[in-house]
Amino acid sequence: MAWIYLGLAGLLEVVWASMMKQTDGFTKLGPTLITAVAMAASLWLLALALRTLPLGTAYAIWTGIGAVGAFIVGIVLMGEAATFGRIASVALIVTGMVGLKLSSGV
Repeated sequence: MAWIYLGLAGLLEVVWASMMKQTDGFTKLGPTLITAVAMAASLWLLALALRTLPLGTAYAIWTGIGAVGAFIVGIVLMGEAATFGRIASVALIVTGMVGLKLSSGV
């Protein structure tokens, strides 16, 4: 169950990071509320996952999901560049996350 909590926490990190850009410096109420709720829910789910998972593994995977997800949202929805170097760099993050999962023993 901890891995499910961690995956959901990571997805919510993508939501709040993406919505934070839409807040325009927290001047728009709707995106600001979505950001705050998603952030709180993400941290809560991370805390639940940390009951079982090692801190280093859980935190690295949580931030990795957020980073990769925000990268994908940036390309798909915000028109950011999808260069070879950027994609290769994100592939290294994903490889590291898989390595952490496989070597965690949990």
